[in-house]
Amino acid sequence: MSHEPGRLRVASYNTRDFLDDRHAAARVVRRIDPDILCLQEVPRRLFSSARVRRFATDCGLTWAGGHRGSGGTTIFTSTRVGPATTWHHRLTVAILMRTRGYAVARLDLDGRPPLVVASVHLSLHAGERHAHTRTILTRLLTAAGEEGRTILAGDLNEFDTGSAWRLIGSRMDLVSPTAPTFPTRRPRALLDVIFASSDLTVLPHTDIDLDEDDVRAASDHRPVWVDLLV
Repeated sequence: MSHEPGRLRVASYNTRDFLDDRHAAARVVRRIDPDILCLQEVPRRLFSSARVRRFATDCGLTWAGGHRGSGGTTIFTSTRVGPATTWHHRLTVAILMRTRGYAVARLDLDGRPPLVVASVHLSLHAGERHAHTRTILTRLLTAAGEEGRTILAGDLNEFDTGSAWRLIGSRMDLVSPTAPTFPTRRPRALLDVIFASSDLTVLPHTDIDLDEDDVRAASDHRPVWVDLLV
């Protein structure tokens, strides 16, 4: 893409714990060429950091590490946007439920207010999704401060009629395409989305000619991306 001053490409991708073809996923990411990549379902167990770091390198992106407790969410960035301060947070779940969390990155952009980005992977249970979303939004807006420039991206595990989706939509605008993203081969559900605060300008969507063999081999989710003027 054209790397104009103030233009950022933000992408979101659920990589299914690298159970599919990690190299194909990296090729998909390289083709999208994001400045900020919000990831869900990256390996999260003990000794998984080396695998995630190799994936970041394969994608041509940088990773701050330290994602334990984030429920498999994290954020990669391009060297084009400079260093990011990153946090990973655990969310409270019911006993025996899959661990959940989210990742937050703060980018201090030259001459512009900072940008705060969250990568989320919400629960399969509606009540938990809503409660987690309230927590995430509160902390995201606190981290953004008075400037309020925020992006939330990820796999919501619900449709636009869900209460978590509506809660996010009451604070931010849906800026990614509305084509279904799951499952990869015959998408029927829009689960993977990007929201942004209204002070960020959404640029016309850029279609990217992805290798469909790679997309199908990489994950059961399709990636989404958006270009923003910040």
